Amino acid sequence: MIFVLHTNYRVVQIIDANKRTILHEFVGKNITQVIMDVSSISSEDYIVWCHTNFKFNLNYDAIKNIFHHNRVFASFNPCENDYLPKEIGYVERSYYLKLKKNVTFPTWLMSSCVGGVHASVIQNLRKELQPNNNFDFFLSSLAKRAMVEGLFCYSEPKLLTENKKNECAINQASIYTLFKFVKQHYKWVWVFFLAFSYFIYQRRIMVLPLIRSLFYRKLSTNFDLEKIKIKSSRQVINNREIDVIIPTIGRKKYLYDVLKDLSKQTLLPQNVIIVEQNAKPNSISDLDYLATETWPFQIKYKFINQTGVCNARNLALSEVESEWTFLGDDDNRFDAKLLESMFNEVEKLGTKVGTTVYLQQDEIQTYLKTAQTSIFGAGNSLVKSSLLSKVSFDKRYEFNYGEDTDFGMQLRHLGEDVIYFANIKITHLKAPIGGYRTKVNQLWDNDIVKPKPSPTIYFLYNKYFTTQQLQGYKLLLAIRLFRSNRFKNPFSFVKQFKKQWNRSQFWSIELTKNSDA
Repeated sequence: MIFVLHTNYRVVQIIDANKRTILHEFVGKNITQVIMDVSSISSEDYIVWCHTNFKFNLNYDAIKNIFHHNRVFASFNPCENDYLPKEIGYVERSYYLKLKKNVTFPTWLMSSCVGGVHASVIQNLRKELQPNNNFDFFLSSLAKRAMVEGLFCYSEPKLLTENKKNECAINQASIYTLFKFVKQHYKWVWVFFLAFSYFIYQRRIMVLPLIRSLFYRKLSTNFDLEKIKIKSSRQVINNREIDVIIPTIGRKKYLYDVLKDLSKQTLLPQNVIIVEQNAKPNSISDLDYLATETWPFQIKYKFINQTGVCNARNLALSEVESEWTFLGDDDNRFDAKLLESMFNEVEKLGTKVGTTVYLQQDEIQTYLKTAQTSIFGAGNSLVKSSLLSKVSFDKRYEFNYGEDTDFGMQLRHLGEDVIYFANIKITHLKAPIGGYRTKVNQLWDNDIVKPKPSPTIYFLYNKYFTTQQLQGYKLLLAIRLFRSNRFKNPFSFVKQFKKQWNRSQFWSIELTKNSDA
């Protein structure tokens, strides 16, 4: 372990794990270049940087657990503002900007205040890195590009023993630097969108930053981190016992195939918890095979005359007994090593939440690297059961969309990450029967003005996006709707869109008032 102390991006001192001063020749030099050079000298070490303002609060005891495998990249910014201005939200569509700073949280927003990375990461990517950049720019650029390629990036408050906001040391990037960052890390069109957003929401004309940004090229994301093998030092598995939950409605044959796939598992589940829904009064189950056939696991079964997948999943989750829970669906197909393979990945990565490849039969997998993801699949995910007492499927999303994304965000707000297992596949048949069998009346169905977007989507984004992200989404939605608007009258369109957006906002508030979630 090597610790690099700096002030104003200049190295002040370098110490080893025994807190002895080493590498005197790097004192006074630019920290970005020093991190690059030290990674060559000590390629098997973790390199931790810390601003001198926080050196007495550096949590040496937590370092080993934070960097539990060699592809963890973590930092922490105790300041109110991040290096990149909040307007980055105009173009960023992930859930990685609105940080929850009191827990470990996935993000590519890195900080020079305190952080660390294994030297092998820098060595493997050094041809694609730019040491002449400002250190904060360098860190966020590295994380932004490498996160999707299998670098595990976090805001990690445990790096410091206490939050020292009054000693913050972040110099925020200029607007010119923001435009440069967007041009180098997003498709070229987004710098124009950024400039347009400034004009719409701040009445500021960004001609010069826009023009200057056009001279920069987009940076490569063709990173190969597979040479850095992952073997987590965290023990998250006490036993490989797992329950499977499956909500079902009107899919007798498909559910039977799922149960058969489960019965062939090399690692059998302890319990399969099925909640069958049928809204017809006095209806009864037609899942006769649950009783007439012998299954190599216990089946815990509930039949309810209430539809709604959020309610059904919550009922199933309340019946879980095992250390782990697999959230499944009634029209999935998978091979005999599904559960065993998921446990192998959990053990390797040291994660408590994982989600699989989830494609329909005619789809081709395009994302091939195990990595962090902002997605959570409610029909194809593994969760440690101890977390389930703190989360639930929010009924405000019932018969709409967004409940699985919200569930995943609840887990992230507990300090857990969601990892995409690129080598584990489940086929989602998207059965043409079942699902929402009857028309469900929404609160806004009789509204004269049709809300745009769906109120549940507005509710989701308003909850987990920054203000600028929500504004950026609003502008992008307006542009897309205008392009598909056959009347092409911009003034009448803007007037109508504002009404629709306001109604979406209104009904999202009503959802909160009328929910027992």
